[in-house]
Amino acid sequence: MNPESVEDQTLKRFAFILRLREGAAEAYEQAHQEVWPEMQDMLKNGGISEYSIFRRDNLLFLTFTAPDFETTWSQFDNHPVNLRWQQVMAPLFVPNEDLQPGERFPMMKEVFYLP
Repeated sequence: MNPESVEDQTLKRFAFILRLREGAAEAYEQAHQEVWPEMQDMLKNGGISEYSIFRRDNLLFLTFTAPDFETTWSQFDNHPVNLRWQQVMAPLFVPNEDLQPGERFPMMKEVFYLP
């Protein structure tokens, strides 16, 4: 996705949850203190902004803005940087078992927003 084209689109806020394996929180936080510059560039160039990750124990709450979730996220599926990052992160996560049909992640529905 071209960053210039993102500026012309309405951005939406997306949120989802993930769960860490027991004992993985420290490694997960360390990895996110040192997110590779090429990973950050991939996300920004793909149209993601305002990306935040919150953690409570092993529960993660992730949120970001983008024009469209599936279009934005699908462009990373085979990106070499993302494939490397996912290989490093995969051992830290509990498998997603509570997905709705067609979901990549357990998505959250926004019910209130105060800008």
